[in-house]
Amino acid sequence: MTLSKQIIILANLPVLACFLYAFVHYRKFGQVLRTFAWFVFLSGVIQLFSLGLWFFSINNMPFLHVYVALGYLSLTWFYATLMHPYLNKLVLWFIAGVFLTYSVINSLFVENWLTFNSNALTVESILVVILSLASFNLHLNETVKIEKRRLINSLNWINSGLFIYFSSNLLLFYFADIIMDAVILPDLFNIVQARYIWVVHSFFSTVMYLCFFIGLWKQQKG
Repeated sequence: MTLSKQIIILANLPVLACFLYAFVHYRKFGQVLRTFAWFVFLSGVIQLFSLGLWFFSINNMPFLHVYVALGYLSLTWFYATLMHPYLNKLVLWFIAGVFLTYSVINSLFVENWLTFNSNALTVESILVVILSLASFNLHLNETVKIEKRRLINSLNWINSGLFIYFSSNLLLFYFADIIMDAVILPDLFNIVQARYIWVVHSFFSTVMYLCFFIGLWKQQKG
């Protein structure tokens, strides 16, 4: 087994750790972290099935199409709960509905569900980055700091993980083609492009889930 494959496999361990921790402590979480836990559960289930298909060399791209659509819906639920009543939930859910429609149309008519859905992933990354920045900005408010004083540390870790991962997605999947086309030997680079992009992606995924785990753990510790 190549080093890149070993890295990709090991990157699933933080996902499993977060899934198990959230599952065990779910009843002890408050409303905000319970909504976030469902994103962790969804991620864990999708990751498990995707990894299983990958082991048997079966195309697992359909799971990515599902994950992008449902993952954004679950994050909308999280941020709508987190930023209520400072931001109207209907605004976030309207955007989520538009994105879901776009994602389905993209998978059916633009980027086949058996291929990589970079368009939807790019849009999702932009939206989540905006939501995470809005959340950071909200937490600077003194009133919010007081109201969420028991949660603020955990939420900052979780928010940081989402920001790091989805901002890196923009660099990896949107600009990767531009970078590879600019090199002297694009055909040679295209052969190994996907492998190294997924290794780098696995690194940022690991960082995100470590932030999630620390955030959930700090809430229980507090």
